Amino acid sequence: MHANSLSLALTFAGLAMVSVAQAAPKAAPNVAAGRTIFQNNCASCHTVDAALAPLAGPGLFGVVGRKAAGVAGFNYSAALAKAGAAGTNWTRAELDVFLLDPAKRVPGTTMPVGLPDATMRGALIDYLASLQGAATAPVAAQASAQPATRSGSWTENQPGKLYHIKPTDLAAPFATDSAGNSARVQARPNGTLPTVMPGFAVSVFAQDADKPRVALRAPNGDVFLAATGAGAIKVLRSKNGKKADSAGVFATGLARPYGMAFWPSGANPQYLYVAGVNSVVRIPYRNGDLTARGEPEIIVAELSETSGGHTTRTLAFSKDDRTLLLSIGSATNVAADIGRTPPAPLAQWEQQHGLGAAWGVETDRATVMAFDPDGKHRRTFATGLRNCVGLLVLPATGDVMCNVNERDALGDNLPPDYLTRVKQGGFYGWPWYYIGDNEDPRLAGHRPDLKGKTIVPDVLLQAHSAPLGMVAYHAPKGAASAFPKEYEGDVFVALHGSWNRGVRTGYKVVRVFMKNGVPTGQYQDFMSGMVVSDRDVWGRPAAVEVARDGALLVVDDAGGTLWRVAPKR
Repeated sequence: MHANSLSLALTFAGLAMVSVAQAAPKAAPNVAAGRTIFQNNCASCHTVDAALAPLAGPGLFGVVGRKAAGVAGFNYSAALAKAGAAGTNWTRAELDVFLLDPAKRVPGTTMPVGLPDATMRGALIDYLASLQGAATAPVAAQASAQPATRSGSWTENQPGKLYHIKPTDLAAPFATDSAGNSARVQARPNGTLPTVMPGFAVSVFAQDADKPRVALRAPNGDVFLAATGAGAIKVLRSKNGKKADSAGVFATGLARPYGMAFWPSGANPQYLYVAGVNSVVRIPYRNGDLTARGEPEIIVAELSETSGGHTTRTLAFSKDDRTLLLSIGSATNVAADIGRTPPAPLAQWEQQHGLGAAWGVETDRATVMAFDPDGKHRRTFATGLRNCVGLLVLPATGDVMCNVNERDALGDNLPPDYLTRVKQGGFYGWPWYYIGDNEDPRLAGHRPDLKGKTIVPDVLLQAHSAPLGMVAYHAPKGAASAFPKEYEGDVFVALHGSWNRGVRTGYKVVRVFMKNGVPTGQYQDFMSGMVVSDRDVWGRPAAVEVARDGALLVVDDAGGTLWRVAPKR
């Protein structure tokens, strides 16, 4: 029941828009089973503790029978707030209809997956219905906690501003209260454009009501888009590179498509690979195809036993095209309920799953996995990456890189999100450690054997920025809109924006500086201006891609806009 970490403008509140056509299952209550289903699928976005602030989605204590938009202080959309004011209540029947297929019942919802199994839905609803009664008093803040500060927040964003966060700069755990501060997305003010670096201009390349999340350039210049909520891959074509002239649907009926990659690399790929929420398919493709020439072939039928939690799977192929790399984010925030020991002896477990690999609902989660191109020979590439998104293989060096959305609820400025090279066999700390040997206080003493074994990431980003897609900038040969030479080889990263911060941060595109193929640790604001106030935003960068003419394309999955940024001529 989790959207991408961190973008839930609609969640259960979307039930206000549902027209109920069937009743919920009438099976005997199964609260224990429902609690497990909740923990495996919902807990990373929703709390059921009435004493805690909302997470990325509204709290679900007392949701059955509650008025729509009924959680005080949660940033519901204007439409959902209106539905609540009209007196809509969440009922068992409404929950059942919504959970069956969220996107079908509530077009536009960011709920990533439904529960097609009626027994599971009934058990989950039984559990939610059991969470009734008077709310307890809020938990007192820790004595050391301070109010949220504006340092590092959206009001400081300015194209050209430089950042260099170092491991020695980390805040203390719980230095501030943990916030539930989801953004309320509003329509883009008429004529408003993002702000970009001096010397560049920004324009609209395309609009798409399905609000795609990922972009990929084909060898001939077509731009493929993953319309995750619609279960479709779309394709754009442009004659002059400045604006899409045609838009079509390449493939439909996919299960939350997200990451995409062509194989083999070069001018004549044979397949488009697509990662869904819990499988990988490949679709026959020849350069220039606007529709799929064959049905999707399932090459990895199941990525993990759990599909809740983070769902943004990304794909990349090794430089020699022999290895398919796939990121699988964690099922929970910090694996607090998996217990202290794995189901097999620790050495045996790590030999099979990798150093520091978690277990239980987190088995083979928070990882980068590797496969042969046919989906066989599955093995663990790296572990301890809470939610690796934007997986990238650097063309020059072959190094594997990813952005990581780090854990929540340690305070406004801890821990930093990050970008890093991913070493084969490497362990990056989650859930027991972060940014080196910093132990998560919620799991103190659980894995002392891992101290000294955590790799410190290359580039630390402002905590809770939510980095998603990234691309290494290389201007195609003869590109008419090529960036200045100093940008060549640097990496652009889309920061989707915070929810677990008192004053929001992110909602911009940054440039990560590289030197000889290695990140320097510095990054710079490149595109911003999508935040209206501490409460409202009109855009959320989700992905970046380099167009055939050298322009930078930025996917905004809140406004359904594909922006084009190019040097002024």
